[in-house]
Amino acid sequence: MAPVENISRIDNTKTFQPLNIAVLTISDTRTAKDDRSGDRLQKMITDAAHKCVARQIIKDEIAPIRDAVQSHIEAAGTDVVITTGGTGLTGRDVTVEAIKPLYDKEIEGFAVLMHMLSYQTVGTSTMASRACAGLAKGTMLFTLPGSPGACKDAWNGILLSQLDNRHKPCNLVTLMPRFLES
Repeated sequence: MAPVENISRIDNTKTFQPLNIAVLTISDTRTAKDDRSGDRLQKMITDAAHKCVARQIIKDEIAPIRDAVQSHIEAAGTDVVITTGGTGLTGRDVTVEAIKPLYDKEIEGFAVLMHMLSYQTVGTSTMASRACAGLAKGTMLFTLPGSPGACKDAWNGILLSQLDNRHKPCNLVTLMPRFLES
């Protein structure tokens, strides 16, 4: 499969709108000293001029994951929650099970794009990932694999442009005011 050409365009006549983004690492083994995926996400977020409003490491168990994500959904001012880890197929990988019940709407295209990007770097091993995304009470939730490479692929290949209100022809930021419409 040939690499997909990035057709994103930035409208520099618009003023960039920074978002408040929480980063949650889901792991039984990571610590603040060795959380390379969380470190990478935080750096990419701040390098893109967004604000990393929270950084946590949470045990790979449904209740603590769901509670942490729910608290960020309820928090005033959190626009995006990005989790890293717990998206695999093992018994301890429960991030998807913890977060999907919180969705009001699933963003199915995110998983498709993640698999397309991952296939270019890890080949058919991408099928072992359950990366996903959704909306919950107007907050965007992105569930990424735990590897720094997958976090980089997701950020550079999808999130960097979709979390930029200047991205054309459309982006998630310009839709934010309408997420809670009825």
